[in-house]
Amino acid sequence: MRFPRASGVLLHPTSLPGPHGSGDFGPEAYHFVDWLVTAGQKLWQILPLAGIGPGNSPYMSNSAFAGNALLVNLAELQAQGWLDAADLDVPASAPGDPGKAKPAAATATANTQIDFAVMYPFRMVRLAKAAARFAASGSTEQREDFARFQQEQATWLNDYALFLSLCEEHHWRDWCEWETALAKRKPAALKAATAKHAERILFWQFCQWRFYRQWAQLKAYANAKGVEIIGDTPIFIAYLSAEVWANQHLFELDESGRPTVVAGVPPDFFAATGQRWGNPLYRWSEHAKDGYAWWVERIKRTFELVDIVRIDHFRGFAGYWEIPASEPTAVKGRWVPGPGEPLFKAITRALGPMPIIAEDLGVITPDVDALRKKFGLPGMRILQFAFGGDASDRFLPHNHEPDTVVYAGTHDNDTVAGWWATATDHERHLARGYLNTDGHDMPWTLIRAAMASVADTAVHPMQDVLALPSECRMNFPGQESGWWGWRFDWSQVQPWHAGRLAELSRLYGRT
Repeated sequence: MRFPRASGVLLHPTSLPGPHGSGDFGPEAYHFVDWLVTAGQKLWQILPLAGIGPGNSPYMSNSAFAGNALLVNLAELQAQGWLDAADLDVPASAPGDPGKAKPAAATATANTQIDFAVMYPFRMVRLAKAAARFAASGSTEQREDFARFQQEQATWLNDYALFLSLCEEHHWRDWCEWETALAKRKPAALKAATAKHAERILFWQFCQWRFYRQWAQLKAYANAKGVEIIGDTPIFIAYLSAEVWANQHLFELDESGRPTVVAGVPPDFFAATGQRWGNPLYRWSEHAKDGYAWWVERIKRTFELVDIVRIDHFRGFAGYWEIPASEPTAVKGRWVPGPGEPLFKAITRALGPMPIIAEDLGVITPDVDALRKKFGLPGMRILQFAFGGDASDRFLPHNHEPDTVVYAGTHDNDTVAGWWATATDHERHLARGYLNTDGHDMPWTLIRAAMASVADTAVHPMQDVLALPSECRMNFPGQESGWWGWRFDWSQVQPWHAGRLAELSRLYGRT
C-alpha cells in the first residue's frame, strides 16, 4: 500500500515532559501534537504501547494486547474524583518536572532520564488508590462505561488481569513454575484463582480501562489535527506474558511449559555474538490450523489503537533465527522458514489491505523482499547505514524506492550526533562528499536528506531534531539494561526547530 508523501517525528510518549517521573497521556502529549502541526508534520511514530518488561523494554511486555498503565495521566484520575490533589504531589526523592521552564542557560545537551525505580511505585500506588475509590464510589455512568470496556476487550482482558494477579502472587516467577493446575490452566484452578484475586483483577482491568480511554481521546485529538499515529508491533512476545500462558499450544514449549527454542538474530553490526532475545518462538503449524486467528486478532486490535502499524523484525516472517533455549548466546542458531504468504493472506482476507510498514533491516534475503512487495508493504531505509560501502548501498538516497520509509536512525540507533562522532574515516569521507557538507551539522543534514528522498515517508527521531548526543539514544540492541529512559525538555525546543521542519516539508512536497 503506497502512503501519501509525508513526514513525521519518532517520539515515544514516555519521552515527553511531565510532572510524575515519565511522559504520559497528559497535557504535554497534546502540546506535542500541536507542535507537530506547527512543524508541518503529519505523522507521530511511537514505540509499542504495551507495558514494559525486563530492562524496561516495551518490546518485552507481559501482554500483546494490554497497554502500559504507566502512561495513564494521573491528573485525569483526579478529575474523575478518584485521587486527591495531594496525590499528584511529587515527593522530594522523585524526578522533577522536565516540562517546567528552566533558566536561559539550559542547553540542548540537557539529558533527563526516567528513574524507573522511583517512577514505577509512585504511579502504581496512585493507580491502586484510584481503582479502589472507583470501586467504592464510582458513578453509575462510570461503572457502565467500565462494563462496556470489559465486554469490548473480553477476548484478552480477563486472561491478562488474572495472569498479572497470579504473577504478583508468585513473585514474578516463570508461570511454568506455578502449581501445575494453574500452569496448565485447569478450569477448576482458574475459577478458584479468579475468585481469590477478584479485587486485584478489577484493579488491572481498571488500569487498562483508563489507558484505552485516555489514549483514544489523545489519538482522536491528533487525527482531528491531521496527525496520524504510527504504532509498533513486535513480531515476538515475552515468555512471561498472558498470551503465551493462555495459548501454550501456539508456541514452541516442552511438556513443562518451558521454551525449547528462542528468538534472536545472528552476529551482526550491533553484536559480535548476535542477540539472544529469549522470546519463545511460534509453533506456526498450530497457527495455520485455525487460519492464523491469533495473529489476525492481534493486528486488528493494534489498528484500533493506531493508524499505521510498523511490524518489527519483518524478516522473521520469511525466515527466523532459531536458538536452542540452552544456548547462552545467539551464535549457535539456525535459519528456519517462517509462515510467509499464508499468514499475510489470512490477515488480508480478514481485515483487507492495511497500512503496514515492514521493518526489513538486518540480514535481508530475496525471499524477504519478495514477501514484502507481494503484499505492498513499505520497507525501511536508515541513513546512518548508508555510508559504509559504495554507491550501490541500498540505504543511500539515490537507491531508495517510493514505497519505503526513510529514517536518519531509529530507536535502536545512536543519535546522528553520536553516530557522527564515532563514524569511521570511510563513512566520514563518503558522507561529506555525498551530502556536500563539512559535517558541522550532521543531524539536520541527514534530516534534509531524508526529506529529499523519493521515499513516500520520512520520519525523524526527536533526538536528531534537537541534535542531541549519544547519551540521549533510546536503546542499544544487545544491552539488557540502562536504556528506554530518555526524556526531552521543552526548554530544548526552540521556534526554529518547528520552522525548519515545516520549511523542509514544504520544499520537498511533504506538506
